[in-house]
Amino acid sequence: MIMQAHILLIDDDEDDQFIFKKALGEVAPGYICRVSNSGPEGLYELKTSVSNPEIIFLDLNMPLMNGFEFLAILKNDAKFSGIPVIIFSTSDSPADKKRAREMGAINFITKTCEIRELKRDLALLINPKLYTV
Repeated sequence: MIMQAHILLIDDDEDDQFIFKKALGEVAPGYICRVSNSGPEGLYELKTSVSNPEIIFLDLNMPLMNGFEFLAILKNDAKFSGIPVIIFSTSDSPADKKRAREMGAINFITKTCEIRELKRDLALLINPKLYTV
């Protein structure tokens, strides 16, 4: 059985989930996007999944457990610490970007209402060879 590549999006905003999945489907149709609505739900998804996602996209501003709290737990667990994490947040704060990098995030996307910009960002991060201007 061939395992299909997948991404885990952890974000509590349904509109952002919809836009993300639409953009991802257009730039990387071979990926499956699973969605968790909170940090605890994301941890449960990881612990019960057959395989780890190729990338986690993580919102910072969520109830129950914010993105930094999730990232700290993830990076301290040997089973999951190697999964690349990209922050996907409304924050554009240099302090948040610096903190995320220091905690192990590999990149930071500031949310936009422009799907074209999100598609460009996703294409460049997931598979730059697929992206043409």
